[in-house]
Amino acid sequence: MDLLQEVFIYLLAALVMVPLSKRLGAGIVIGPSTLGLIKDPDHILHFAELGVVFLLFVIGLELRPSRLWVMRKMVFGLGTAQMLATAIALTFVGLLFGLEQKAALIIGLILALSSTAFVLQMLAEKKQLTTTHGRAAFSILLLQDLAVIPLIAVLPMLGATAIDSGSLANFALAIAMIGALIVGGRYLLRPVLRLSAASGIPEIFTATALLVVIGAALLMQLAGLSMVLGAFIAGMLLADSEFRHQLEADIAPFKGLLLGLFFIAVGMSVNLGLLFQQPATIALIVLALIATKALVLFPLARLFGIGDKSSSFSLAVVLAQSGEFAFVLFAIAGRAELLDATLIDQLILAVAVSMLMTPIAYLCTERLGMAFNKPVEPVYDKMQNAHHEVIIAGFGRFGQIVGRVLAVTGKQFTALDIDPSQVDVVRRYGNVVHFGDSSKLELLRAAGAGQAKLFVLAVGNVESSIRTAETVTRHFPNLTIVARARNRHHQHHLMDLGIKYIYRETLMSSLAMSEQVLLDLGFDGDDSKQIVRTFEESDARLIQEQHAIQNDDEQLIQSAREAAHELEIVLKDDSR
Repeated sequence: MDLLQEVFIYLLAALVMVPLSKRLGAGIVIGPSTLGLIKDPDHILHFAELGVVFLLFVIGLELRPSRLWVMRKMVFGLGTAQMLATAIALTFVGLLFGLEQKAALIIGLILALSSTAFVLQMLAEKKQLTTTHGRAAFSILLLQDLAVIPLIAVLPMLGATAIDSGSLANFALAIAMIGALIVGGRYLLRPVLRLSAASGIPEIFTATALLVVIGAALLMQLAGLSMVLGAFIAGMLLADSEFRHQLEADIAPFKGLLLGLFFIAVGMSVNLGLLFQQPATIALIVLALIATKALVLFPLARLFGIGDKSSSFSLAVVLAQSGEFAFVLFAIAGRAELLDATLIDQLILAVAVSMLMTPIAYLCTERLGMAFNKPVEPVYDKMQNAHHEVIIAGFGRFGQIVGRVLAVTGKQFTALDIDPSQVDVVRRYGNVVHFGDSSKLELLRAAGAGQAKLFVLAVGNVESSIRTAETVTRHFPNLTIVARARNRHHQHHLMDLGIKYIYRETLMSSLAMSEQVLLDLGFDGDDSKQIVRTFEESDARLIQEQHAIQNDDEQLIQSAREAAHELEIVLKDDSR
């Protein structure tokens, strides 16, 4: 089969099976152990390893010192604890399987890693990256990505021929090359990128980005180290540069394509025959791997306060598989004759199966969670009957600004928010905010709504905002409400409740931006202000007019067109 035919098969497999776990499955399907469409996957595997090189470069770009410092507790605390505890537990399991101490330790360290690309993609698809267990998973994976680098550097030195004068010379050469890359990269990379950017040709900058990554990778390869180490260092050197975002955008397509090809190539390398020859052994390894990692991570998550038990359990399940770097590290261990080839085949197959099983296990976890986790009424903060003039319901980005303005004038207020994580963050900055649902009558009474003068309704969720407004207007009719509205529809609902002072959250900033746009286009300052003021007045009238017809889409569209036409005539008359 010629190269063009092989490329067609690779692309077809990637197209049909897009997610990373499915790409792994695609490789298994087209590989020599099943359909046999590709007979020799090794020659493409070396090229596909560039996907891992680009991945490490992007990870390096993300590791800005400021970001690491903010996440230090989760990354270096929970991440380090997970890595060490899991490696020790898996080493002990390896000893129980009859492995030698050195082999068991190496396997424990490698299998302790989870799949960064796979887990982050799965959480992103489920929109769970910002959840408690999503943030914790990201922090742990970040630490694991950092741990890969010393593992890649150390494994070759543990081989049978590691302790001789030649190896010591190679070690010294490796240290010198790393130093040269750091020093040269610090003083040469940015000037080269500036020259490339100054050319004004996007393709030149993309070519320079590829040259930087591959050049750093080749430098480490010449020193006898892994290529990914060079890419990672190059990424870290550029993490705080002005080119970081453009580099990431230019590298992303190559990273995605080659990383997918890497998974397909690894899938083709999996000896699927072992699954039929030794089903009990492979199943035992997979179960031991997943169970050990989950059982270690769950109590650690609870110890570090990762949400409730459900969040800790989700974190344990989502990181229970081994990851893509296991394929790279086992290959290094094989070349260094640290592990038996048959054992490596078994472990690679077990890693692949664990990755393929993770989506199924995670889906079952979510279904069981919905079935057995009955919603529990949250325990809200108890207040000693606060009696401040102002109550702010919703202390997020909107309510905090109101609170800060009141604070500088010396006016005290009572702040309420239903998001416990938001409450914790705000409290760390020294603000007093109470956890509770502002639509609950008991909480409003405890907050002093019966004695307050103003109620600032800054809740972002539309349904919660309306529920709160209904409670306040029904039980505290003399309390003046100043409300935030997310959009025109929300504003109409608030108007239905008789609320007079309503501010759409993006209106004022949008008008201010519009005035600046007019100034930049050459309009006179007074003219710009007048145009924006006229538009604001027209929009306010339109809101009132559309209130009566808010449920009739056709009339709404017609009134909007008529208002736009009238506004255009008014502005033309004013400009004469």
